[in-house]
Amino acid sequence: MVAVAAAAVAAATRVCQHEPPSVPNYADFSAQHKLTEGLVITIEPIIAAGTGEVSLDKDGWTYRTADGSLSAHYEHTIVITRGEPVLLTAA
Repeated sequence: MVAVAAAAVAAATRVCQHEPPSVPNYADFSAQHKLTEGLVITIEPIIAAGTGEVSLDKDGWTYRTADGSLSAHYEHTIVITRGEPVLLTAA
């Protein structure tokens, strides 16, 4: 699953923080944001083997798969440039 998540990051960097624009890790076909030069975004795909439903732990931070299935999370932070995006995180 980690390989699938890593592949999703690679694909996302070819196409496209907690500041606008928000780039969700699910398909949002209504999104109209443009990625502009200098923008820094984090791409964080999450792949789950089960239903994909999640539950939030009592700590208010930790999410788990609701059905207890395995999941993988992968993350890269990139800078949008006029050319290829610049990867800020190490693989």
